[in-house]
Amino acid sequence: MLTAALLFLFTLLFVIWQPKGLQIGTTAVIGAVIAVVLGVVSVDDVWTVTGIVWDATLAFIGIILLSLVLDEIGFFEWAALKMAKLSGGSGNKMFVYILLLGALVAAFFANDGAALILTPILLAKMKHLRMNPVAVFAFLMAGGFIGDSASNPLVISNLTNIVTAGYFDLGFWEYAKAMFLPNLLSIIASIIVLWLYFRKDIPLKVDVSELPEPASVIKNMTMFRLSWGFLALLMAGYFIGDRYDLPVSLFALGGAVVFLFVANYYKAVKPIMTVKAAPWQVVWFSIGLYVVVYGLKNAGLTDYLADAVTAMAAQGEAVAVIGTGFLSAGLSAVMNNMPTIMIMDIAIADAGRDALAYANILGANLGPKMTPIGSLATLLWLHVLANKGVKIGWGEYMKVGLVITPPVLLAALVGLLF
Repeated sequence: MLTAALLFLFTLLFVIWQPKGLQIGTTAVIGAVIAVVLGVVSVDDVWTVTGIVWDATLAFIGIILLSLVLDEIGFFEWAALKMAKLSGGSGNKMFVYILLLGALVAAFFANDGAALILTPILLAKMKHLRMNPVAVFAFLMAGGFIGDSASNPLVISNLTNIVTAGYFDLGFWEYAKAMFLPNLLSIIASIIVLWLYFRKDIPLKVDVSELPEPASVIKNMTMFRLSWGFLALLMAGYFIGDRYDLPVSLFALGGAVVFLFVANYYKAVKPIMTVKAAPWQVVWFSIGLYVVVYGLKNAGLTDYLADAVTAMAAQGEAVAVIGTGFLSAGLSAVMNNMPTIMIMDIAIADAGRDALAYANILGANLGPKMTPIGSLATLLWLHVLANKGVKIGWGEYMKVGLVITPPVLLAALVGLLF
């Protein structure tokens, strides 16, 4: 246990520190190799981990590629401007509409897509509107939060969802039905809590007349029009795949490749540049860290967690659901939600409490918002902002995250009880 724990802590430390530009994916892969060399995990364990995460990883690549193509077309910028114009110059309406846009993007393009694509667009628009730094911080923090808190409704909305759905064999429609109310409550609670927290920082009036017209940012009108039909077909494909027990990645990645070729045909993108722009380090980070964390499973961590889940389940459904959600949330905040979701999935299965998989997902999706290292989406979000010259410190981040996360998570978990 000591060797596995130290290896995980050092891997996570280097992920956060990134000395001399060492990227997170490279660090995680190095950690995985060391885990195999030290015997913390075996080669067979690596194959086991691969079997758990391959569908999620390929689906993630597809979702990000699709998002990047849509971004090149101007799809997301058009949506952001549309929301801003709809606010009619009301700062409070704009705040709410931006959160709703973030929720939609997270639902269909995953929380990582929201962080990677939507964040720089929102930052550029706020600077264009000459908002003061306090207001910019409020909008950015709110946008970053909703990307995770609203990433629950569909299997494709978060990597954690795909991993868990695959592990427990949850169908696309089955999952969507179970998570409809919890996600709705999560969005409503997020808007209320975020508005209450930042209400004094939100400008009453914003001069939206200075913003360009939404249609003016569309770079390829043919692809823009085609994209709506394509997204509808892709969503239909997910449900058809569910009926025939086909992997999510078949449609997510396959659809993205088809869309990339169509976009190339209409000269809307340069495929090589788009593929290069994808955050490949996140892929290596996901796989590498899963292998490192599997060493903790081998050392007995899942046994302790399974005992905790069993003890909570003995106290009734409400205690089991809320307790599992907050346990997952706490672990995610400390050790990142990617390893947490797998460790907790195994523990829940070992405890014979498969129904708690949804509580685990909510905890792993929302709990990370308490710390900057909690999720890949937050790490991506911070990286995007840093590249744009916006630095948000740990203390500054956690001052917000620790306050707003628990009530939103509680509201979402209560939704599972109905």
